[in-house]
Formats: sequence, C-alpha cells, structure tokens
Amino acid sequence: MNKTLSPAPLFEQRLRFDGERDFYRGKVRDVHTMPDDRLLMVASDRISAFDVVLPRAIPFKGQVLNQLAAHMLHAVSDIVPVWLEDTPDPNVAVGKRCEPIRLEMVIRGHLTGHAWRTYRDGGRLLCGVVLPEGMQEHGAFPEPIITPATKADAGHDEDISEEELLAKGLVDAARYGEMKRITRALFARGQAMAAERGLILVDTKYEFGLYKGELMLMDEVHTPDSSRYFHKAGFEERQQSGAPQVQLSKEFVREWLIAGGFMGLEGQQVPEMTDDFVELVSTRYISLYEQVTGLPFQKPEVVDTAARIEKNVSVWLHAH
Repeated sequence: MNKTLSPAPLFEQRLRFDGERDFYRGKVRDVHTMPDDRLLMVASDRISAFDVVLPRAIPFKGQVLNQLAAHMLHAVSDIVPVWLEDTPDPNVAVGKRCEPIRLEMVIRGHLTGHAWRTYRDGGRLLCGVVLPEGMQEHGAFPEPIITPATKADAGHDEDISEEELLAKGLVDAARYGEMKRITRALFARGQAMAAERGLILVDTKYEFGLYKGELMLMDEVHTPDSSRYFHKAGFEERQQSGAPQVQLSKEFVREWLIAGGFMGLEGQQVPEMTDDFVELVSTRYISLYEQVTGLPFQKPEVVDTAARIEKNVSVWLHAH
C-alpha cells in the first residue's frame, strides 16, 4: 500500500470536541454526547468480525461507512424517522440521541453466512423460525425471515426468538410488531435500491430506539458492516453450478479469518493482516460504496484525518 497517498487511518485516536458531555467507544464508531443531547458519531477505520476489533485499520473504511449510511438513511426517511441530522465531515454524523432498544433486527432474504452455517450443521430452527428443508447455500427463502439478536455492549451478540425477547421484556408486543413491519418495509426498499444497481441485498440488520416516545431508526443502514450484497448478474447460473457467489460485503473478511483458524473464540489468534490484505479490504469497501450508490468515491485531500475531522466539526459547531 502506498502510504504517501493514504490518509492516516483513524484507529485508537481519541478526538475531543467543544462542549462534549460524554464519550463512548464502540467497536467501529466513537460516540460523543454533545449539547442539546445530540450524538456526534465518528466512524473510525477499525474493522470488526466475530465481535472482535481486528488489529489493523482499513484506510477509507470509516468514510465509506459514514457516507453510505447517510445516503441510505436519507433514502428511507419516508418509511420511519431517522436519527441523522447532518454530516459535517466525511467520517462524522450528528443526530438525535435515542434511548436504544437492545435488539438488532436481522432480516435475511437468503440462506447465507451464519444462517447457512447453522443449516449446514443440521439446525433447522433459527431464532424461532423454522428453516425449510432442501435448501442450498445462498438460496432465497420463500419470503425474508427476521432473526433478531440481543445487542451487546461488549462481546458477542446472541440470537433470540420473538417468544424469548417478549418474555424478557426487551420490548412489548405492540412495539415489536411495529419494528417487524418497519424492518420488512426497509428491507424491501433496500432490495429495490440494490436491484437498480445490479445487486441483491441478501441480508441486513436494523437498530431502533425511542426519541420522545416515538420509534426512530438508529445507527447505519445497508452498509457493508451491516449488510451483505451479491452481484445480480450470473447469480442463478452460479447457484446451479455450485460456484461461489460474488459478494459485496465483509463476509470475505470472516472467511479469511476462519481459514486462518480464527472465529473470535478464546485462545485463537487473528492471522497476520498484511499490507496487501489491508489494501484489498479498503478497495472492496470503496467498490461497494460506488456500486451501491452509483456515486464516485471522493478520497479526501487532507492526509491528517484526525485534524481534518476536528477542524470540520469545530466549524460546524460554531455554525450551529
């Protein structure tokens, strides 16, 4: 990788902004609580898999994640209110602070990834949903299935059935019904947008919160960290021949880790992330952004990413 042409990636830097009241570091984003109870989220270049932050940053990943999330949030804001208000920097999003609902609404259109691994190993029940017999990897479900997971602050998110989550009081039945309806509407919109770009939205997740008592869509939407895409052209032919599907997602990172003997379990070591591998991941993220949005990816001219963010946010804060 040509270091002279790449910005200094955001990995462990701790940025500070005027007026911030609190700070929380997630796996990928740094969250700053600002005046008026706004959240300012900085999308870092960290990458996680199997709920573990990998040891090297991926140049441009944070920008891809933030700009794609903003693009998609605007595209679904007619379906459900969204938390996002503004993006003062390519890596930064500002919006409403919601009370999070501790669930990830995972929705799957195809038998892929975690669902396939469960199925391959003989499982026919996933989060209380019965999986049909006779399916092959990447095959489409008769209709998309919702397989929720508990949202963990640290460690692994865990699958949970509708019956279990209601029994635990994570959300009441009426609210969960609303979340399911919106999840299906969001996924249908995402599928339609993907189809226009020659892609198949395979699966994704949505996170919701409450803002003044009303349901609001939080976090990212239809990004490579939350979603999986296949190329539409040749999909059926590859299915019939048993060839691997061409994916736009970070599943290839998980597969690389698995091949290197790592699945996030105790005692396992992350394989060496070479410069070539880091560059490959960065290139794939940029490719996904351009493929999904139809827009060219603009690499920033400022090499010092942290300084650029602090300057742009300072200007924005003074204007607001």
